[in-house]
Amino acid sequence: MSVFSNWTIGRRLLAGFGLSALTLVVVAVVSYRNAGLLIENDSLVDHSHEVRLALENLLSEVTDSETGSRGYVITGDDSYLEPHTSALGAISNTLADLRKLTAEDPEQQRRIAAMSTEVDAKLADDKQHIDLRRSEGFDAAAKAVATNVGKANMDKLRAIVAGADQQERNLLRQRTEEAQASASMTQLIILLGGLLGTGAVCLIGWLITRSLANQIGSAVGQVRSSSTELQSAANQQASGAKEQATAMAEISTTISELLASSRQIAESAQRVAHSAEETANAARTGHGTVDMTNDSISGIRRQVDQIVSHMLELGKKSQEIGAVLDIVSELAEQTNILAINATIEAAGAGEAGKRFAVVAEEIRNLADRVGGSTKEVRGLIEDVRGAVNTTVMATETGSKAVDAGSRQFGDLASAFKAIANLVTTTTEAAREIELSTKQQSTAVEQVNVAVANVTQASVETETSAGQTLQTVSQMVSLSKDLLRIIQPHMAA
Repeated sequence: MSVFSNWTIGRRLLAGFGLSALTLVVVAVVSYRNAGLLIENDSLVDHSHEVRLALENLLSEVTDSETGSRGYVITGDDSYLEPHTSALGAISNTLADLRKLTAEDPEQQRRIAAMSTEVDAKLADDKQHIDLRRSEGFDAAAKAVATNVGKANMDKLRAIVAGADQQERNLLRQRTEEAQASASMTQLIILLGGLLGTGAVCLIGWLITRSLANQIGSAVGQVRSSSTELQSAANQQASGAKEQATAMAEISTTISELLASSRQIAESAQRVAHSAEETANAARTGHGTVDMTNDSISGIRRQVDQIVSHMLELGKKSQEIGAVLDIVSELAEQTNILAINATIEAAGAGEAGKRFAVVAEEIRNLADRVGGSTKEVRGLIEDVRGAVNTTVMATETGSKAVDAGSRQFGDLASAFKAIANLVTTTTEAAREIELSTKQQSTAVEQVNVAVANVTQASVETETSAGQTLQTVSQMVSLSKDLLRIIQPHMAA
């Protein structure tokens, strides 16, 4: 303490500000390091999103390939193979992207290898269906589709992709927790650093004030006792006190206006907090509604898949009916021939064969009507078959649209959840602003009272100026003492 009391004011201030600056430098360095970690973690989060997007694209492309092959199997039209042909190159590129994105993750690499195996098996199955449709016709291709080998491959592929996607979601969750931990550590360091710096400044200020008060106290007492010989200076001080009182009155008016503004801000902050809370409740309700809608879309997709299966079965049954109609048509033609032969025989029999000729004629007419009805039924079956093919293709397209809608609703659910979290954060911030504004209003009221006291003190200073005069000789001695305290080398 004795060493500190011998320091000049500049040296004391330098020590205090130096300690505060050192604290700020430490806080800045640690905060910069944590900010770098947050940026790196954000890059890893973007990488995980890229992997998940590539997995979704792979499933979509394999589905496009399956849709094209089924459309060709049903219709036999080469134009339906366009999605299948386009998907082949896209699947290869997507698998290459996945291998590149997960090059540093051995477990994901194993999953991608398994995906590649299942994709190759699925594409081979689609190619087999296409080849059977070209070489042996619809029935052979339909029987191959009915074996459900492609569905089994697709189910395995979806399971593997789901596992890979789950791992990426786990990584996202882990990286989010790490980012939150880093942010919490940064806040703690900033808080502790601020408290430490504030404490250091307060301690240095207290030491400086105490040492100066002890050293200047005796000199101030002598200045007050010898103020009688400084009447002119006291008069000037009184004039300055009047001006100070006027300025203080203006400051008091300004602070009153500031107090009113602070109260208005507090009321506005309270309304903002209430609105933010209502918005958070609405966001949470919207998130629940999106989840229920997503479940409904999943049910629609299952119904669409069942419709596709029923339509394929209906196409197969129409083929069987066509075969039966061929047999009926052939029987009608043979019956017609037999009736003509019977008519000829009856004519040869003369009078005895007339009745038999009438019966043969009726049989021939009946055979003609059966043949005509068979042609009409065949035309109707062809119409039904065309309608079934069109319905299957439309249902396939609807299934793809439902899948896309399901993914979009998943993204929308995530967005609603993020909005709810942000609105909750906004609500908390608004409440903190409301509390801070109320504290500010209280502080402004205290400042207003203090300014009023200072104004009164200025008036009292004017009346007591005559009591601060001292003799010139005492002032010279005291000025040397004060100069020695502030700048010792000049006092000598």
